[in-house]
Amino acid sequence: MESAKSALTASRIRALNAVFDEGSYSAAARKLGMTQPAISQAIQDLEKAFKVRLFERRGRRLVPTECCLDLAPLTEEMRRLEDALLHQLQRNERFDIGVLRVGIGSLMPGMELIAQFQQRFPNIQVQVEYAIYSAIIEAVLDGRADIGILPYVPKDGRFHRAVCLEQDVIALIPLGHAQAGARAVSLQNLVYEKLIFQKQGSATQRVVDAAFKKLGLSPRPSLILETGSEVYEAVVNGLGIGFMWRHGTSRKDGARRVPVTEIDRHYEEVVFRRADTTNPIVDMFFSGVN
Repeated sequence: MESAKSALTASRIRALNAVFDEGSYSAAARKLGMTQPAISQAIQDLEKAFKVRLFERRGRRLVPTECCLDLAPLTEEMRRLEDALLHQLQRNERFDIGVLRVGIGSLMPGMELIAQFQQRFPNIQVQVEYAIYSAIIEAVLDGRADIGILPYVPKDGRFHRAVCLEQDVIALIPLGHAQAGARAVSLQNLVYEKLIFQKQGSATQRVVDAAFKKLGLSPRPSLILETGSEVYEAVVNGLGIGFMWRHGTSRKDGARRVPVTEIDRHYEEVVFRRADTTNPIVDMFFSGVN
């Protein structure tokens, strides 16, 4: 019996897309240069393997089911990636060399995703820009970065996005501090502490500022830094309490991540690129994002 994974072949996905576009097996067969029975069999094989119905016949036309409509964005992305690969191969260029420019706002999960990508494509050089949120957004829009990895990326049509995880902003408290053992801390108490903020334009600081403002509080930080890694170093060295994304670094020494009572929202961390660009190496990076 054919396994689900082996049933999901490129040729069957091409047949699915063609029937979706053309509305009949015969038209799909003409589009792909295949026989009508071959197209029909490809659809039947998919339906049998996954126990779904992909099309319903209405008169002479095949109409996609709700299941098929749900699959359409994914199969369209597979078609786009296949077209990009074909285009690159026709240009007689190699995929095992090249450069990928990545902008990250936090060291993690960016470094983890880059490590996974380089395991698959070890000869592709990755150039990383590490900066605050606003600088990475600008770098992607300006074309200085092929890919950005950030939370809070707007869904406004400028970007193609893929969610890699969800996370929240926490307080970073040095070991030995009275609040380090707390299950959660309140901003109403932290306002009296030495606080470490990030510069305006930071997604982390945007969340923290909004939470303080909602409470009617206007804390004055003792230290303002640019990146999350700088905040972590400052906290570990006893310069105060900072804020960062829960999974913003793999480090666990010298400080505790403590939830903040007034910051309970989770945000999507996404890999994103400009929606109006095509780059096969970028597509290969996206293909590895869970």
